[in-house]
Amino acid sequence: MRSVDKIVSCEISFIPVQSRDYKNDVNQVLSIINAAGMNYDVSLFSTTITGERDRIFELIKNIFTQMEDKTNFTMVVKYSNICGCPSV
Repeated sequence: MRSVDKIVSCEISFIPVQSRDYKNDVNQVLSIINAAGMNYDVSLFSTTITGERDRIFELIKNIFTQMEDKTNFTMVVKYSNICGCPSV
C-alpha cells in the first residue's frame, strides 16, 4: 500500500519578459495550472497552488517546458510544506 503523498503549497509568479502579448502568455500559464486539477488561487502578483508535492513539481516543469519556446520569462517559485497545508 502506498503512503499518502506529502501536501505542499507553492506560490508562483510568471513574468513574461519582452513579450509581444504578455496577457496571453500569463493566460496560457493559468490554463496549464487549471488543467493540472489542483486547488489554486490567483491573486494580483502570483498564484498559490496546493497539492501533492510531486504533482506540483511536475506542474512547474510543465509550465517551464511549455512556455520556454513561446516567450522569454522569469518565474519565481516558493514552496512550503507547512503554509496553507492541512495537518495530517
